[in-house]
Amino acid sequence: MSGLEYQEGRTELNELGEFALIERLTDGFEPRRPNTIKGVGDDCAVTGAGKVKTLISMNSLAEGVDFDMMYTPLKHLGYKAVAVAISNIAAMNGTPTHIEVGVSVSNRYSVEALEELYAGIRLCCERYDVDLVGGNIGSSRSGMVLTVTAIGEADEGKITYRNGAKCHDLICVSGDLGSAYSGLLVLEREKVTYQANPNFQPDLDSYDYVLERFLKPEPRIDIVKVLDEKGVVPTSMIDVSDGLASELLHICKESECGCEVYEERIPIDYQTTRVCSEMSNNMLPVSNALNGGGDYELLFTIDQKDYEKVKDMEGVHIIGHITEKGAPAVMVTPQNSTITLVAQGFRER
Repeated sequence: MSGLEYQEGRTELNELGEFALIERLTDGFEPRRPNTIKGVGDDCAVTGAGKVKTLISMNSLAEGVDFDMMYTPLKHLGYKAVAVAISNIAAMNGTPTHIEVGVSVSNRYSVEALEELYAGIRLCCERYDVDLVGGNIGSSRSGMVLTVTAIGEADEGKITYRNGAKCHDLICVSGDLGSAYSGLLVLEREKVTYQANPNFQPDLDSYDYVLERFLKPEPRIDIVKVLDEKGVVPTSMIDVSDGLASELLHICKESECGCEVYEERIPIDYQTTRVCSEMSNNMLPVSNALNGGGDYELLFTIDQKDYEKVKDMEGVHIIGHITEKGAPAVMVTPQNSTITLVAQGFRER
């Protein structure tokens, strides 16, 4: 009998979800090396023996799951793969320095196609001063899988984990939320229309912002730099890859606390609101912000003593506060009712 065939007591992958699966598979993996400071369980692993520590993270994008070649330019895909990987370095309050890239492709991709992919990789490396130092290219029976390992550094006293939030800390987020998922909704809508009528020519000019947010996200290295200039070390931090609700729950779980965020303070761009109003089910923009994901903004907490330093930071919004251990994670509506936050994760496709 094959190891993949039915087994008594078998648990299906979708019963656990990504994060519970990681916890289950890595349970029992204790650090063996004295310079392993942080292993599984945060945005990056942390290693090193000196004052400056090394940050390591890996991320994969799979065709048909994380991207659709019908509407994803290869140059954008290469850029996005690097941006997503180095966003994890930013989420640890660090600076990205190096990447390695692994690509598995089928023979339907040409050399010229891969050159276009690597042009996007190079563009992101140049923008964020990161060196490509290795990787590999392998074969695939169908589609493409693109994996980027990101390496960065941070002073030991400035590394920010998910588990440092404490009661009364302020909750902050950069940029706006829900726009990446709104861009995906537009692309999927146009794809369906095109498949029904190949002569259809989509008009995407008025959706430029949300499309770029999905196809070519930017890691918020700039926020890390400004916080450092202001002398602010966040008490906890994570990047918003799976939606605001999911990331808040990660911080609450790791920090053993609750939280309150205010719906009217969650930053949402007008194009996101417009896309939501155009959808057949007339979805709420705040739903995209809570559950859409893919924005790669930074969600972080600060001590109240740093309020004056952060309150006027461009592109940073204070959206709530941390509550005591055992308290729920909730969103407060403009009508002053509370909604318990549930992690739905990034609905990429």
